[in-house]
Amino acid sequence: MGDPADARLDDLLDRVDVFRGRPCAISELPGGLTNRNYKVTTPDGAYVLRLSSPGTGALAVNRDHEHRNSVIAAESGVGAPVVAYLPDDGAMVVGFLDGTTLTDASFQLPGTVARVATACRHLHDGGRFVNDFDMFDVQQRYLDVVLASGYRLPADYLDHAGEVGRIHGALTVRADGTVPCNNDLLAGNFIDTGDRMHLIDYEYSGNNDACFELGNIWSECHLTPEQLDELVTCYYGRHLTNKIARARLFGLMSQYGWTLWASIQDAISDIDFDFWTWGLEKYDRAVATFRSPDLDGLIETCQRTD
Repeated sequence: MGDPADARLDDLLDRVDVFRGRPCAISELPGGLTNRNYKVTTPDGAYVLRLSSPGTGALAVNRDHEHRNSVIAAESGVGAPVVAYLPDDGAMVVGFLDGTTLTDASFQLPGTVARVATACRHLHDGGRFVNDFDMFDVQQRYLDVVLASGYRLPADYLDHAGEVGRIHGALTVRADGTVPCNNDLLAGNFIDTGDRMHLIDYEYSGNNDACFELGNIWSECHLTPEQLDELVTCYYGRHLTNKIARARLFGLMSQYGWTLWASIQDAISDIDFDFWTWGLEKYDRAVATFRSPDLDGLIETCQRTD
């Protein structure tokens, strides 16, 4: 092999016990906006080799936290088993989950929302992660990076600071504490193996409000408000209007925060993807809620007792 990328793969395979000295069939997997993923098949089984992209430190990704949280998630029964970790190479090997990767359309199938809620409960009821994740803090860190580096920013992005402050204050009123969350559950991070729904990719994992997880799923998977109601109700086992409003507001904050993630990726990533357009779609949805008469109602409702 003459390609430097192929040479890097060969070197990594030679340093991982499950690959060394065995014939390996390698194919690149689609997806992955901050890493490249390869399926490696050996006579003994199939694995995923994850290679992180340079510069992800600007995105507040801590690879040691990702590794340790991935192990904890595997122990909870929803994550893929962790096989090897090579921190100096930005590489991790996990077991390949033989199942169906969800798409946004999968959520239209009967039972999918309920099974997703159950998978989240399994993760959240498991061992605590080694770090915390707070989108209000992450959004501010991203904003500092964008402004200091002169990266592109939607023209009126800073105009919504007042609404963000109101939302932050309202969400502190009935905070329930934190649970171990993936925090990045777009549809492609759900793998349905038939017996259960698995959650993969723990780059942004950390202990967080459960309603952020649910609201972020609503946003990332483009669920309807009715589907969010179902997701939150299945998760808590009863209909709670305050939790539904809480998840909606966290979904709004995820859109506002991930907009900046896209701005940073647009500037630094070597992955062939239109990050700017991806981020603007989230921003436009966030602005629609910031400007909606529904915002006051959501802020009021999330502070109720039920």
